[in-house]
Amino acid sequence: MDQRVSFITLVVTDLDATRRFYVDGLGWEPAVHVPGEVLMFTVADKVVLSLWTESGFVAEVGQAPTRGGVPPITLSHNLATTEGVDTVLEQARAAGASQVGEASERDWGGYSGYFADPDGFRWEVAYNPGEIGQSVLP
Repeated sequence: MDQRVSFITLVVTDLDATRRFYVDGLGWEPAVHVPGEVLMFTVADKVVLSLWTESGFVAEVGQAPTRGGVPPITLSHNLATTEGVDTVLEQARAAGASQVGEASERDWGGYSGYFADPDGFRWEVAYNPGEIGQSVLP
């Protein structure tokens, strides 16, 4: 198996609210939108973020996802400057993100903050001056 990820799929409870947040609020352009089923975004070269309804997940996977608490995953949006981090966190706040944390200097040498999307998935917005952080910038 090649060392790569092609799709990241998150199960959402309200696809309409999710669409309002990502499309109307953050300005993302869907690659695929099947109302009531799935919303997909191309987020990197050959990487898709898929936001899938719980009913579709259950029909295909056969089990309902466990809910409650903070999902044990973070998604990260890396930027070239600390100012960019502050700008994106403010954009997320304006889009209705919950639990938007103020960015701060981190022990690992970068600067980051977090916000939660409508289903509680945490997004880290980061400036990472290290080699790996710089390698993921467009």
